[in-house]
Amino acid sequence: MTRVNLFSSPHLLGFDHIERVLDRVAKTAGEGYPPFNIEQTGEHRLRITLAVAGFADDDLSVSVEDNQLVVRGKQQDDSANRIYLHRGIAARQFTRSFVLAEGIEVRGAEMVNGLLHVDLERPVPQPKVTHVEIKSATKKKIAPKTIDVDPHAGSHGGRTDTRK
Repeated sequence: MTRVNLFSSPHLLGFDHIERVLDRVAKTAGEGYPPFNIEQTGEHRLRITLAVAGFADDDLSVSVEDNQLVVRGKQQDDSANRIYLHRGIAARQFTRSFVLAEGIEVRGAEMVNGLLHVDLERPVPQPKVTHVEIKSATKKKIAPKTIDVDPHAGSHGGRTDTRK
């Protein structure tokens, strides 16, 4: 089967890593345990909540690995000390991964009533325009000019000219 490259356009330079990210997401899409919610808690904030009933704080780990939030759970196996007449609650380990966009920061994790909350934030980048000098044998050298764009500025288009 031939695979279609979504980012094969000559106008999309440096986006080949996005295809690898999409492959990672496709691999983790089939995971069903533990169930989770993702909610927006502010304009630039998210919260992932995983239902991890039966897991203690020490049974869980949260880490960021290569722009991927990874939550792992492994319960201590105490079945040798117990005699079950019925075992409907599985003590199983899990790994749940979420691919993070560039710049997303994990602000913290908290366990409340069997729910693990992981708070994320995307800092707002300040847009910037950089003019690149076109060199020519007849032109004098001129330093590149950087224009910081302030989206909240007034009628002058939000531009401030700063020479560097």
